[in-house]
Amino acid sequence: MKTRDDIQALDAADPLTSFKSRFDLPDGVIYLDGNSLGARPASVPARMEQVLRQEWGEDLIRSWNTHDWINAPRRLGAKIARLIGASDDEVLAGESTSVNIFKALCACLQLAPQRSVILSETGNFPTDAYMMEGLATLSGGRIRQRLVETSELANAFNNDVAALLLTHTNYKSGRLHDMKALTRLAQAKGIPVIWDLSHSAGALPVELNDCGADFAVGCGYKYLNGGPGAPAFLFVAKRHQETVSPVLSGWLGHARPFAFEEHYAPAPGIDRFQCGTPAILGMAALECGLDIMLEADMDAIRGKSQALGDLFIEQVEGRLDGFELRSPRDPKQRGSQVSFAHPDGYPIMQALIARGVIGDFRAPDILRFGFTPLYVGYEDVARAVDHLVEVMTAQEWREPRFNQRAAVT
Repeated sequence: MKTRDDIQALDAADPLTSFKSRFDLPDGVIYLDGNSLGARPASVPARMEQVLRQEWGEDLIRSWNTHDWINAPRRLGAKIARLIGASDDEVLAGESTSVNIFKALCACLQLAPQRSVILSETGNFPTDAYMMEGLATLSGGRIRQRLVETSELANAFNNDVAALLLTHTNYKSGRLHDMKALTRLAQAKGIPVIWDLSHSAGALPVELNDCGADFAVGCGYKYLNGGPGAPAFLFVAKRHQETVSPVLSGWLGHARPFAFEEHYAPAPGIDRFQCGTPAILGMAALECGLDIMLEADMDAIRGKSQALGDLFIEQVEGRLDGFELRSPRDPKQRGSQVSFAHPDGYPIMQALIARGVIGDFRAPDILRFGFTPLYVGYEDVARAVDHLVEVMTAQEWREPRFNQRAAVT
């Protein structure tokens, strides 16, 4: 097991150390929840002040032109594209992940109109399954949702399946799917594939076009550090853009929105997938996070993320009993998080949070720790485990205040 000197040497040799100063983090806090809400970039307050005072406050509606508000979805989409292996004209920023899932599912149904099953795996993030269920209900029975065990996915690929929706990095365990292999296997059966990148984008290299993906979605507030409720994103492979007429046919997806025509005519290319008015305040904050991500080397991020996770697993298993690893031990199969199960996971996590070690809990028994390499160091990981050892030794988690369930876990 690594000594404290070993761990300090890792921090000293870390090429990403300087990025920590680019984020505002409270003193005394070890933040291991960037996989749920990223830390605030230090540039956000000044940027928001500019938008509030000058762009909105002084320039008012003129800012749609003078400050290029109208092109924010495409501009930010192009920046996200560089992080997920897509072309600039294949990604839009906007709406929520849930809305973009609905858009992508409906697009797949247009690509395979004779098919009736939308497929995913059990244990996927709930919003993915819920949107599938809602679409099936809306169809009046023509479309059927099907969830199968992960091990049975390939056996479920058949001529009835109109769409396969999978999350690249599992939100509980952090286990990674083989994106290229599954995409090719599904497409060989004529099934278009949607990848949910919410726990991957900004955390590890993603190559959508190299994998031949059809659609992808993701949120802006985890590893992209866009702030709570930040705009999400939608990827549509260029080969599909002119084939689909969006079901959510919003005003800004019209070919000529300012002609104010009575009937919908889809805009060319990715623009037809725009729907509502861009959330400019959210876009401004998200762009700050994206600009930092684009300065960093993604391979360095991935290497450090794997090393941080390995160190955490080593320290927990070497110093504590009663915690069961629920993430892959092989770092190549794991995203930028580590999950351990414990029967008293909820109060243990609350006791850690009270000490300033912030992770989160996922029912029924998962303590989840995210490692964002731009602002988490090796010493942070070691000190987090020190706190966990102290919580367990003193049985702090038994205190009644830590056993009261909050609305958000």
